[in-house]
Amino acid sequence: MTQRFIEAMRLMRCSDPQQREDGFFLLWPHAGEHVGELIAEFRDEDDEDHGFRCRLLELIVEARSLSALPLLTELAEGEDEAFRYWALRGLRRLPGQEARQVLWRARPEEG
Repeated sequence: MTQRFIEAMRLMRCSDPQQREDGFFLLWPHAGEHVGELIAEFRDEDDEDHGFRCRLLELIVEARSLSALPLLTELAEGEDEAFRYWALRGLRRLPGQEARQVLWRARPEEG
């Protein structure tokens, strides 16, 4: 874990909205370097701070890493609409047949 990642997580957990944004944008250009850590943070975080988890997910999507495919698949098939939105967005950005198959399964039923 880099010092940048540690500092960004500290800022993103602050109560001050500007500090939260500062932490988010500290990681934004480096999300791909920290995708494993971001996924771990997302999974370890409790559901109390839904907004924080959404921001983590947004960074995971920005990483555009195939290592996020299992998490994005799980969330695309889940009930949480915000997580589902970000997961589908992330899947659209990933290369490969597996991501396309998840997107196909996740499309709304016509009726």
